[in-house]
Amino acid sequence: MRVAVYLAREEEGDHTKSDELNLYISVCPEADQLWWEARRQRTKEPWSIIWISSQMPFSWACHLRENFRKQNAMIRGKTSIQGWRRWTESILQEKVSQEPGKDGMKLLRDCLDIKIVTLRGTNQAEEVIHSLYDDAVEAAEQLAGRQLLLLEAEALLAENVPSMQTECKAAIQLGYLAGRITYEAAVAEQVPHKKRRGLGHWLLGRGVQLHCRRCGSVAAEQSPCAACGSSACAYCEACLALGRSRACALLLRGAAPPAVNGAAGGFPTVADSRWGLSPAQSAATGAALAYLAEQRHASSAAAKGRFLLWAVTGAGKTEMTFPLLDAILSSGGSVLVATPRRDVVLELAPRVARAFPEVTRATLYGGSSDRWRRGELTLATTHQLLRFRHAFDLVIIDELDAFPYHNDPMLAYAAEACCKPGGSFIYLSATPPRELQKQAAIGKLAHARVPVRFHRHPLPVPLLLKVPSVQQLLKQHKLPAELLRRLTFSIERGAQIFMFVTRIAQIDALLHLLRRTMPDLRVEGTSSEDPLRAEKGMAFRDRTIRLLVTTTILERGVTVPKSDVYIFDANNRLFDAASLVQMAGRAGRSKDDPAGNVVFAAPERSLSQKEAVKQIKRMNTIARRQGYLVGKESAGDLV
Repeated sequence: MRVAVYLAREEEGDHTKSDELNLYISVCPEADQLWWEARRQRTKEPWSIIWISSQMPFSWACHLRENFRKQNAMIRGKTSIQGWRRWTESILQEKVSQEPGKDGMKLLRDCLDIKIVTLRGTNQAEEVIHSLYDDAVEAAEQLAGRQLLLLEAEALLAENVPSMQTECKAAIQLGYLAGRITYEAAVAEQVPHKKRRGLGHWLLGRGVQLHCRRCGSVAAEQSPCAACGSSACAYCEACLALGRSRACALLLRGAAPPAVNGAAGGFPTVADSRWGLSPAQSAATGAALAYLAEQRHASSAAAKGRFLLWAVTGAGKTEMTFPLLDAILSSGGSVLVATPRRDVVLELAPRVARAFPEVTRATLYGGSSDRWRRGELTLATTHQLLRFRHAFDLVIIDELDAFPYHNDPMLAYAAEACCKPGGSFIYLSATPPRELQKQAAIGKLAHARVPVRFHRHPLPVPLLLKVPSVQQLLKQHKLPAELLRRLTFSIERGAQIFMFVTRIAQIDALLHLLRRTMPDLRVEGTSSEDPLRAEKGMAFRDRTIRLLVTTTILERGVTVPKSDVYIFDANNRLFDAASLVQMAGRAGRSKDDPAGNVVFAAPERSLSQKEAVKQIKRMNTIARRQGYLVGKESAGDLV
């Protein structure tokens, strides 16, 4: 987009107070005119505005602003229009040269309309500014802790403060002039950072590049832009789903309040009695509460705390977070719970509402009606974090090892940015990334391990069953006798059967084979491409569907009582150890059927299968050693 650019200075007689000179950007020049006229009226001193442009590409305006700050001493004494024109043209030559052919010079000529205006204060200007100032304060408060493109900010204000609709840009501009809202180019040059290890690591590159300031990604693409007139306006492809982030787009950031100072602490027994936690859950939650309390008294106010809750599948991670949420919320702080998928957010929302009925809540995902709602407690998909900056005292990242969060620097960048300086992260995972496991092992990452489920029975240990690949089974048009025997056992004991495969393309053919083999059983298939997957998921929970063939889309966040799990082609490289552990974790989650059965069906053992079994057995060993188990462990082996 294009904006107005000007300099304002205070004068006393013939002496120019150049240290008062500053460069401003405006999305509503009328508001600036009134602002300075009102100041002139209050001080009774002469004021001048030097208008550089009324329609400069925003990326150029930001470039001019940065160089103005660097060269403030060099521009003292400039008083003529020609002097300001020469200075402006010299600074913008870099931007002009980036345009193809003569487009840059034409754009420069079109956007420069320099004039010097001496203001005369009026009572009317002061009255208008006074009437608009409440709107400016409201706009700043609505934008606090957020980072939004201008169109998004206008949508936010239109929905939350409908009385402001006609004066929306004026209110935003006055918030900017008052120093409570900042304007940044959504895509701009960024100096490389050093690589940081651990969650949120980010390597920006070796040279100065254009980066998206919303998501952190390199913005290498350029295109002609009708909004600013540039023939080579850079934009970011990585976060297009949230609106186009361009070099000429305004990224508005509201000032966020500091992190809360209230103590967040407690004792495991308190957490146990109020929230009904098991001994293992209570011990881990108590450790996390103690860490949060220690973090709030740490010497470095800007440092962010990080704590890993390493809990097995079905351990009740959601319930363990409730005391942590309560500790921050009762101190007047704000909390974000971020999870990779929309369906998990929707499943969490009613549980959180029951636990915290008096707290204002916002539930954010693509298409959410709460899009612009502010809550003390926010549930969101990880992509929604891109709209926040320094907004939350506590950020809980659920399933940080899952798609799309895992190995996506953009989402790690967003998570890092949305936490306040001095705030804390809690990471939840049954299968943490290897780097975090390493940091926890050497004491660099505070953590607590929950090696047992809430019902205190051991995790089911997978059975490694040697069978041909799915491709071979489909060619043979039959299931091996041992596999069929185990499926029959699962059916007769009344279990719901998860059957995982590696490829969506295999589902229909496998369904045909299963239906022919077991004609009396309702068998269905689903995947990320299935428009009816939600309905099939409900029918599976309701036991209308007894066997569900699926992909890793159901490896997490799904609890179906009395389930058995069969993983075909478990040796496939698409199934790493973490994925196998998660899929195996669908079995034995119910206290009424805590054992369950898990079968790794594959032509051969793989390192991932061995590692998955090893992890499960290790957690059972730790749980037994710590006195948490009440049942006997099963033994997986190769058949």
